[in-house]
Amino acid sequence: QVQLVESGGGLVQAGGSLKLSCAASGSIFSSGYMGWYRQTPGKQREAVALMYGGVTNYADSVKGRFTISRDNAKNMLYLQMNSLKPEDTAVYYCSHRAGVTVKWGQGTQVTVSS
Repeated sequence: QVQLVESGGGLVQAGGSLKLSCAASGSIFSSGYMGWYRQTPGKQREAVALMYGGVTNYADSVKGRFTISRDNAKNMLYLQMNSLKPEDTAVYYCSHRAGVTVKWGQGTQVTVSS
């Protein structure tokens, strides 16, 4: 069974950058829907950046600052986050969906200090 493992989270000052990585145990990122989501306590998980084929879509709050990318050969999904703001603080999850099968990673904490 394919598993997703995120890494790259941490503490960064406002205006800084982080790059999140999501490693898959199988070659799933070459097809299907994939993306990054985030969640803060008491709030619903929200989509941050999505990818299907060559098409990407971003939440309005991160447009121009975040970039989703993938490396099919390495079975990796990335989220480059620039110009980080305190409101970007959350647990970030990567996800993949193929048909009715949805997979989630365990999440990685991103904390942006002001």
